[in-house]
Amino acid sequence: MVSTVAKAVSLLETLGADISELGLAELAGRVGFDKTTTRRLLISLIECGLVEQDERSRCYRLGAGISRLALLREAQFPFLRTATPTVERLAQETGETVHLSEYSSRGLVSVHVVESTKANRVSVPVGMILPLHATASGIALLAFARKKLRDAVAEGPFPAFTRHTVSAPEELSKLIEAARARGYSTSTQGFEEGVFSVAAPILGVDGIAIGALAIATPQVRIRKGDIERHGAAVAAGASEIGEHLFGLLPSSAHAAAQPQRARARI
Repeated sequence: MVSTVAKAVSLLETLGADISELGLAELAGRVGFDKTTTRRLLISLIECGLVEQDERSRCYRLGAGISRLALLREAQFPFLRTATPTVERLAQETGETVHLSEYSSRGLVSVHVVESTKANRVSVPVGMILPLHATASGIALLAFARKKLRDAVAEGPFPAFTRHTVSAPEELSKLIEAARARGYSTSTQGFEEGVFSVAAPILGVDGIAIGALAIATPQVRIRKGDIERHGAAVAAGASEIGEHLFGLLPSSAHAAAQPQRARARI
């Protein structure tokens, strides 16, 4: 049985997706609840300031309380504020889309994106849950995750997003080992056709990944040497973010693309 809190979170996530406002019937249909339950949850969320209802359209949207909670969280753990300059610099240097993700109990979530200015570019929506088995960010995270999480992902299932998506534990294990050895991961069309990505984990003080930094590029634009250059760039960027967050030195657990990364406590 889905808890009341989980249902409320589902409503918030749906309202935070691609459509800014939704009516009661459409919102209930999207989350799979009956209209009575949906209305009851919305009333509670409105009272908390997490949802607002437009007086004219009667549609619902996220409330200002969401921003307040985000600011409180950022004040306690300034992940986004600390990482944003690195993300923006990498996007400018590479000319490609760079995105930052953070891991929580709900999965690996895209929290900041700077898209390429080129006409042919990769788009990554903020708030997207990135599948661990199908993205460079997910594989980078798994390479430096706790064994319990790796084992859980290895048990499957492995939803297929493209014909190139990882489909077996053995295949995933090889990608994880390669990422752990070099300090960054790669993914070729695993989540979206025609997209190539590299990513590096952002490590905490215990050597466990708390998120990932990635560069996503249209595959047709990849040239000789780009993989290594982009890999080195995200590894250095992820190391920089970790250093700023936790005061780590380059020679410590967060030294990107260096042999000692493979010895991080996992």
